[in-house]
Amino acid sequence: MFDGDTLLLADGRRLRLIGLNTPERANRERTAEPLANEARGMLQKLVNTGSPLKLRWGKEKKDRYGRLLAHVFTADGRNITTHLLRAGMGAAIQVPPNLWAWDCYIKAEKTARKQRRGIWKRPYFAPLEADQLNTNVQGFHFIRGRLSRIGNSKTALWLNLGNHFALRIRKKDLPYFRQLNFNQLIGKELTARGWIYAYKGQWRMNLHHPASLEITAAR
Repeated sequence: MFDGDTLLLADGRRLRLIGLNTPERANRERTAEPLANEARGMLQKLVNTGSPLKLRWGKEKKDRYGRLLAHVFTADGRNITTHLLRAGMGAAIQVPPNLWAWDCYIKAEKTARKQRRGIWKRPYFAPLEADQLNTNVQGFHFIRGRLSRIGNSKTALWLNLGNHFALRIRKKDLPYFRQLNFNQLIGKELTARGWIYAYKGQWRMNLHHPASLEITAAR
């Protein structure tokens, strides 16, 4: 077992749970995020090392790191991703085409958020302001900022939050966003979740599904 969302199978292969991102454990480049060990421990108890598991494979069966992608169930039928989300051990994520049960995972997350369980009561996981990111930020985060501009390129739609942060939606993922009128959101405060990366002096985040984007209430 690697962390709270990745399993080591008996045959040596790694399996990433679909629909969930848990806090990162320590590695050579960074210290452990809060609750990383707790998420791993909860997953370990759920899978009960050596017990059989039931898998529902994703439409896309492997990620870019070669890990298997599946929804994982205990022998008695419990959905492990749902269990971890309800406990606040991570955040729901949606990456097409592996969208089976995404709405159920969002509901499980909302339960944890409402009851301020796990990550939802830790300041570390609060949204970062798009215009105030420091140079050390990396990994999975929630980012908040006002939509200042919409742009187009050959491969993507771009949503600029402030001056130095942009959300990238690939053209092939745009059909999932068809119910959103982005022009009507200009000036609105948005909160997005995903993995941050830097490119040519600008922070970016790939956005794959509208469930990863929230229109935040006025403060």
